[in-house]
Amino acid sequence: MTLGEALKKIREARGISQKELALTLKMDQAQYSRIESGKTDPAFTVVVKITQALDINISQLLDAETLFENIHSADKSLMEKISLIETLDENEKQALFALVDSLITKKRLKDSLRNTLQLMD
Repeated sequence: MTLGEALKKIREARGISQKELALTLKMDQAQYSRIESGKTDPAFTVVVKITQALDINISQLLDAETLFENIHSADKSLMEKISLIETLDENEKQALFALVDSLITKKRLKDSLRNTLQLMD
């Protein structure tokens, strides 16, 4: 995985657009795009600024291929998925928990409605 590919995977995983990241870096979006596409090699100081803006460290950037390997696999065990959840920052965890809560509430409402309709038959 190239530096640009790693940056793109991490940026997308963080839910940040190229434009947002470029603004944070006080860099032209086209310039940042060239870094991700591998058309230019950034100076080390630029890489450090990018990792800071993405809230990661250099080792995470260098290990991005391993970090993103099989994350979306449907066959991961529940414990593996929970361990991945633990790596999220607090806001991401809260958003995930809110989503899970809403899905559980929806299922309970559907089950309740189904039971009510069956009683009426």
